[in-house]
Amino acid sequence: MLKIQDIIYEIEAWAPPAIAWDRDNVGLQIGNPEETVTGVLAALEVTRDVIQEALQKKCNLIITHHPLIFQPLKNLTNKTLSGKLALSIAQNKLNLYSAHTNLDFTHGGVNFVLGKKLDLQDICFLYQEAGSMKKISVFVPPDYVNAVTDAMTKAGAGIIGDYEACSFQLRGTGTFRPLPGSRPFSGEVGELQHEDEVRIEMVSPAWRTNAVVTAMTDAHPYDEVAYDVYPNEAIDPGYGAGVIGSLREEMSVEDFIAHTKKSINTPAVRWTRGRADSVRRVAICGGSGSELLQVAIQKKADAFVTADVKYHFFHEAHGIIHLIDAGHYETEHHIVEAIVDRLQKKFQDISCYPTRSITNPIIYS
Repeated sequence: MLKIQDIIYEIEAWAPPAIAWDRDNVGLQIGNPEETVTGVLAALEVTRDVIQEALQKKCNLIITHHPLIFQPLKNLTNKTLSGKLALSIAQNKLNLYSAHTNLDFTHGGVNFVLGKKLDLQDICFLYQEAGSMKKISVFVPPDYVNAVTDAMTKAGAGIIGDYEACSFQLRGTGTFRPLPGSRPFSGEVGELQHEDEVRIEMVSPAWRTNAVVTAMTDAHPYDEVAYDVYPNEAIDPGYGAGVIGSLREEMSVEDFIAHTKKSINTPAVRWTRGRADSVRRVAICGGSGSELLQVAIQKKADAFVTADVKYHFFHEAHGIIHLIDAGHYETEHHIVEAIVDRLQKKFQDISCYPTRSITNPIIYS
């Protein structure tokens, strides 16, 4: 029988919690990972209507983008909205899982989905942080090189761009003298040993380092494994903030505004006019993305579509880049369908639904 944890594994293979903003709260917020799944309902956030919809559809797992529990809890009562919702979830024996900034920062996540909604081509990350990688080196007997490199690769090391299982291997001689209590792979206790060894080097995302080292030591024949972990200024290709891409054809600013409103189904946007007379190159950050404004300018985007833009950011963009606030809900809720599509393809024996409840509290008039 499919368990809650099985669904969690699939989501976290796509959007690992370790890549989330360090002050975020992602993962299973309420529930039991060992419980059998009866159905999944995906929503941008939890509301009373979403809980009722889950009960009606016999779904015992709700997956949201926005966490219900974000700040550390001092109590759990019905005196706050989050408390009422959490109690209702628990009392109805439902489970709640949230993938927030990890789903923003991953390939195919919130921003890639929004880019496709706007029909952008050649979509790639807008910003990726240098120094998000490590280099791991280890010394291995020649007969165990394949076993160790395979283990490290399966744990996530050795990915460079569109290539996997990347390593550098250098043959040499290692020396060691086994001390009393050791269990040497070769040689005798108390005697200096010269061993033919291969130095293996592989890069790894920083957040995967512990898993890669564990896999490497498990596959290694030595009882004491000699290895090094170095900082690396390379960029992890799988994760980043925002996206940038190009329209199929150049549009006037007014046509692009109309295209944006129609594509994401919003009745209105807030925007300021930039320098260009037309729009071809577009930067995107669903939700609150104003901090990426200067990056969008540096990447020579004609327009930047985001949400929750404060007044002074419009001044900063005016006359330079078309800055468009298309709404927080409107730029993020499309990820709900993507979550459902992914889970339904993977788990064909369970029912996965996108919520039909409109969770956006904002009214346009």
